[in-house]
Amino acid sequence: IPKRRALVLLADDHSRILLKSENSHGNSDYINASPIMDHDPRNPAYIATQGPLPATVADFWQMVWESGCVVIVMLTPLTENGVKQCYHYWPDEGSNLYHIYEVNLVSEHIWCEDFLVRSFYLKNLQTNETRTVTQFHFLSWYDQGVPSSTRSLLDFRRKVNKCYRGRSCPIIVHCSDGAGRSGTYVLIDMVLNKMAKGAKEIDIAATLEHLRDQRPGMVQTKEQFEFALTAVAEEVNAILKALPQ
Repeated sequence: IPKRRALVLLADDHSRILLKSENSHGNSDYINASPIMDHDPRNPAYIATQGPLPATVADFWQMVWESGCVVIVMLTPLTENGVKQCYHYWPDEGSNLYHIYEVNLVSEHIWCEDFLVRSFYLKNLQTNETRTVTQFHFLSWYDQGVPSSTRSLLDFRRKVNKCYRGRSCPIIVHCSDGAGRSGTYVLIDMVLNKMAKGAKEIDIAATLEHLRDQRPGMVQTKEQFEFALTAVAEEVNAILKALPQ
């Protein structure tokens, strides 16, 4: 059963997430997902992963559980021009069971035409422990492209970070292949977080190389890189305008 998309970038063995094979429905530790470090080499700030396939949904929820994740960032519609981008890996109502992980949809809020927010109870049936997981789903970003405006994505990022604030677990970020759109989002977020922490000079191209060392193909097009630069510049300008004159 295929565990990765055709023509997608693979997570290298030296830099991929390892599942606990004894808890896996297929007794395998493999998932196409990469830990992405920022400043702390022991704790990933993100996990970049491909969008779940029918055969990998249980693996995905196992990774959510084992990584301690409470925030998922989804950057792709489920289908695009009739082509499946990602499997529908959550219940539309009630609960679904994925191996030993029960996922219960608690709420779904449409924030605006560009994104919605879902809340889940995730339960490990082996231990009976539960956790709340929030999924932020950005709807208007198509494969190989960029969103129509930086403002909508920056608003989306603000919502994500408000929910995540102060936690130490990784944010799981996925699109279809977990590289183009996911890499662009992570690059923007990482650079703006560095600035918020007081970094005076940030080499965005070097930051991208740092990401690509951890997962090949992060940010796939020149247009995506330029979008990241524009988004960072717009957010910095907004912060400067908000300062007292």
